[in-house]
Amino acid sequence: MDVYEALYTTRAMRRVRPDPVPRDVQARILDAAIRAPSGGNSQSWRFMLIDDPAVKGQLGPLYRECMAELWAGPYRERIDRAKAAPHDPASVALLRVVASADYLAAHFEDVPLFLIAFSRGDPTGGSIFPAIWSAQLAARAEGVGSALTTVLGIFRAAQTLAILGVPPDRGWEMACCVSFGYPMGRWGVAVRKPAHEVAYRNAWGADVGLSIPEPLWTGE
Repeated sequence: MDVYEALYTTRAMRRVRPDPVPRDVQARILDAAIRAPSGGNSQSWRFMLIDDPAVKGQLGPLYRECMAELWAGPYRERIDRAKAAPHDPASVALLRVVASADYLAAHFEDVPLFLIAFSRGDPTGGSIFPAIWSAQLAARAEGVGSALTTVLGIFRAAQTLAILGVPPDRGWEMACCVSFGYPMGRWGVAVRKPAHEVAYRNAWGADVGLSIPEPLWTGE
């Protein structure tokens, strides 16, 4: 797969089929992850693949609790505004994301594979998240969709670490949980604000000197 196709079409795919992800595909995803750079080449990371229905059965209820807290807390005002103006393009986009996230929560136990990443001595995530993105790009190359979430580590960290048997005294923190599965939907270039609207050159607010009104890669 062309690298730009992977970069432009790797987006959150939360609606996935329950079909298992083959072990050889999992191996390529995991091996790509550990090739990412890390601060000082410390490689202070650990990765846990989860496909056991019993483990997913314990995590699923916690995940749904986390999502309920997320919607009722940090996202409440945004969701209320979107519901008040449901035909506004920004509202449509937000409510679509909420529906997609709710689908993942409701079908958590049906997702065939999760990867949970742990880091130590990496408060900014600068070492772990490049590895996670490499895993997601590798998954895209294999036709596997993925979606990153951090709510378990934010709202239910202690319970999650206990379920997974993570040693409590060695400094490991849960960075994120990524779902993997063959998507129900179609791949496509993610819709985003144009780069020149969110980028500057040399000083905050200064014109970046570029105009990119449409994606520079379209697959055509």
